[in-house]
Amino acid sequence: MPPITLYFLQASRSIRTAWLLEELGIEYELKFSDRVNQKAPEEFKLASGNPLGKFPTLKDGDLTIGESAGKLLPTDAAQRIKVRQWVHAAEATFALHALAILYARWHIKDAPEGTIEAAEERMSANVQNDMSWLETELSLSQGKFLCGDHVTAADIMMQFSVDFILARELGTQGKEWPNVNKWMEACKNENGYKKAVEKTGHKL
Repeated sequence: MPPITLYFLQASRSIRTAWLLEELGIEYELKFSDRVNQKAPEEFKLASGNPLGKFPTLKDGDLTIGESAGKLLPTDAAQRIKVRQWVHAAEATFALHALAILYARWHIKDAPEGTIEAAEERMSANVQNDMSWLETELSLSQGKFLCGDHVTAADIMMQFSVDFILARELGTQGKEWPNVNKWMEACKNENGYKKAVEKTGHKL
């Protein structure tokens, strides 16, 4: 079998795929790039073969995959449904609401004083609702992760989105979510996550 190659862009969702590969015990070759002016270098995009130039990108022989969702799913049908819910929520809800704030910070220029701050305060309600939902769901879990005592694709997908929100203070407005903080600590203490960070040099 040809080796799997992971094209890993720093400060990106690529950590999800590295973590997933570590959890599954799959060996892979790492192709790493830092950002240049906050973007992926053009030569790295071309080398990856991803038509959108987005990361992570996986190559397995002639197959190129350009999304980060994983397949670490429970056997129980109800739990599988819950995991899929979080896999989709990580991007379609949490990241979507947070990125709206980030893009406003980046791209709204020369607005009257207080405009961006007022807009961010209004958009923050979505992020805070998302985080409160996660806080409640974690309180109902029978273990330290979203679906019990073992890491699933739900944790791998959600961890990056939440880490990004907290690190960039996107809509948090100084609020705290204790269960979320405990869950984040549990994720970062997992051997698979530690191995992925050590191998890739991931940091936000």
